[in-house]
Amino acid sequence: MRKRDHNVLTNAASLLICGLLAGVVVAAAAFPAVAMSGLAAKAGAETFGALPTELTVARPPQISYLLAADGKTPLATMYDENRRDVKLADVSPYMQKAIVAAEDHDFYKHNGVDLNGVARAFVNNQNEGVNGRQGASTLTMQYVRLAIAYSATHPADVVAATEDTSARKLREMRYALQIDKELSKDEILERYLNIAAFGNGAYGIFAASQVYFGKAPKNLKIEEAALLAGMVKAPTTNDPTTKSGRPLALDRRNYVIDNMVKIGAITQEEANAAKATDLVVKDKRTPNGCVATNEKDWGFFCDYFYRWWLQQETFGSTSYDRERRLKSGGYTIITTLDPQAQRGADKAVRRAKSVNSKEAAMVAVVEPGTGRVRALSVNRNFKLDDPKRPANKPHSDPKRRQKGQHGNYPNTVNPLLTGGDGITGYQAGSTFKIFTIVAALEKGIPLSYSMNAPQQFKSEYIISSSSPAACPGTHFYCPTNSGKKAGGVQNMWSAFAQSINTYFVPLQQQVGAENVVDVAKRLGIQFRTTEDIDLGGTKEAAHQWGAFTLGVSQTTPLELANAYATLAADGKYCDPIPVQKITGPDGKSLDIANPHCEKRVSTEVARAAVDAARCPVGDNSSTSKCGGSRTAARVKSIVNAPVAGKSGTTDSEKTAALVAMTKQYAVAGIMADPDWPQTNVKMGHNEPNGINPPVWETLRDAMKGKPRINFEPPGKKISEGDQRSIPDVKCQPVDNAKSRIKGAGFEVVVSDTKVASSCPPNTAAGTSPSGRTIKGGVVTIQVSSGGGGSEPGDQPGGPGNQPGGPPNGRPGGGRPGG
Repeated sequence: MRKRDHNVLTNAASLLICGLLAGVVVAAAAFPAVAMSGLAAKAGAETFGALPTELTVARPPQISYLLAADGKTPLATMYDENRRDVKLADVSPYMQKAIVAAEDHDFYKHNGVDLNGVARAFVNNQNEGVNGRQGASTLTMQYVRLAIAYSATHPADVVAATEDTSARKLREMRYALQIDKELSKDEILERYLNIAAFGNGAYGIFAASQVYFGKAPKNLKIEEAALLAGMVKAPTTNDPTTKSGRPLALDRRNYVIDNMVKIGAITQEEANAAKATDLVVKDKRTPNGCVATNEKDWGFFCDYFYRWWLQQETFGSTSYDRERRLKSGGYTIITTLDPQAQRGADKAVRRAKSVNSKEAAMVAVVEPGTGRVRALSVNRNFKLDDPKRPANKPHSDPKRRQKGQHGNYPNTVNPLLTGGDGITGYQAGSTFKIFTIVAALEKGIPLSYSMNAPQQFKSEYIISSSSPAACPGTHFYCPTNSGKKAGGVQNMWSAFAQSINTYFVPLQQQVGAENVVDVAKRLGIQFRTTEDIDLGGTKEAAHQWGAFTLGVSQTTPLELANAYATLAADGKYCDPIPVQKITGPDGKSLDIANPHCEKRVSTEVARAAVDAARCPVGDNSSTSKCGGSRTAARVKSIVNAPVAGKSGTTDSEKTAALVAMTKQYAVAGIMADPDWPQTNVKMGHNEPNGINPPVWETLRDAMKGKPRINFEPPGKKISEGDQRSIPDVKCQPVDNAKSRIKGAGFEVVVSDTKVASSCPPNTAAGTSPSGRTIKGGVVTIQVSSGGGGSEPGDQPGGPGNQPGGPPNGRPGGGRPGG
């Protein structure tokens, strides 16, 4: 590059000559007859000298890239204009020389305005018609024009920056002279290459090299560089991807190659070889938005990220501002999506249900301790159904189907997994019993707290007397167990393992339903329906929400996974978040990507709740007393790691849910019909097309290669409570035994089933439990049938009940789960 000469005399002369020639050239273009008059020259010089010299340049829109959590797997791209600024050092030297050869041979010789070119334009414009006029525009002036357009804040300013007027040309010259003083030639060239439009949605050389050749700009060859350089003049006309444009583009390419020889950029031999090359153009527009993710099943996660971004005030005061910043800010966003977990979930939900199934198998994965959302998957295509040529199946709601309406399957962009935009969630059944356990533990009731769970429990909750869930002839809520079986004597471990409704409703009544609702809120459950908001809005209303513990409130897979993840993280709640690092175009990271966490449950309570939650999924700690029956016992063996969780089912099995978690991942799955919640389809659990396989398969795949970390067991006090000795009543008359046990501060139950014993018939053969139990706990007297035999054990009794519950146990017609 030549030595830059910015002395006062040279620049003053340039300004004077440019002013005079600019006035003449512009006048010649508009009024050829008067172009040589002194009046035109004088006017041009005066106008030119009065123009401003400071050009405010706004950063052109930049494409934002979304990557998976590994920082390298592409997720999606978002942009208003497909552009990514690059340094000139990262652009092929051939490309640098090609653009100079195509647009401005004397770029490295002039001071921003080519005085010889201005003179040539004047002579040409005197002798040619309108179509043959020249404008003497340098690369620097072209950059000025584009910069003004991109910096405009009003549409009229954009027009003024590009309209063919003398004022525009004078302004460009004035700014170009100033910019040439302030920037090096390489800096000007770099800015021009980054701002120029190349057609097919490609702005700047980085996007152009990707769209047309699928490579980085530093790897462009002579023939490729010449083609791109030849397009900036007329990218639509010289479009090599169209039948009509390709011959014109090749002609223009050859013109640029010839000019590269003229300016000494390449040899004639190189030019001949470049022209002879069979040029392959890819015509690959960069995908834009969540409907065009790198892997087609990742659209729902992408959409969750997009909705999250639009809620962050950090990125603007309005959702419009935030969207523009995302699509033009040039961010590199490393999301929380774990490809291993996401791919496992995608396969699992589609194994259970095809995309054409009206039942939605939904799975969400959250990392305990950070709130990072690792996967979101559902058996749907993330795309809008074309109303003119709909591919969606008939609506599952019979009334809407009769009207000819289509359902939201297999194509939808509704936030099925995360809620919002009319998606209020789904009933998750007995997975909500965990909130009752936490509330009870916080009230000082230990896991070993036992009670006799009858077949039907008459509660103090008031509901409509016409409800099927009301005790006959009353307005009291009377829940029952699935299968209409009595639960027997249960503690929290065994009742949770077997999902005993008539244990958890009285436990909730004892601790206060409003406190159970409060736990759910603290762990992130949101109320979206009018009924849920009314019942959970105040302590007074929540106090009468008898069926809440059975999972009649609506939730989403994401909320449910994060609630259980909070317990796995020793009570540390974290806002669900889809990003783990956001880097701006300046290379600086934004703090908003950091987890936002706070302690919402004590460590001891959280560990005790998790200890109980190990029972339903086939696991237990050294302190657990889970009993025999488990509702989702296969989870432990399939995942092959310490696990905790809970299954849930609503009345008539209209929804089915399962949560399963390790220390690293909490996976929640819900199967429902989002279009018609009153579906007549029964949602299964352990069947191949039920909800359990997608959950345990997702957790199994996510855990591949991960260490097996055990859950910390709870302390003795919170698990066993205040233990008291049970009186020895063996072989005593039953009435005497009852009196002694009750006098010791226990609740007494006499077993209906007699056991073989060495004691006389109809006397107390022993107790269950024996030895010691919690103060105020239930002690069952075993009645002897005589005849000798083994003594009664001390494990909690009662049949194993599968999830389930009575209809309409919720005030106002809700549906309890099991």
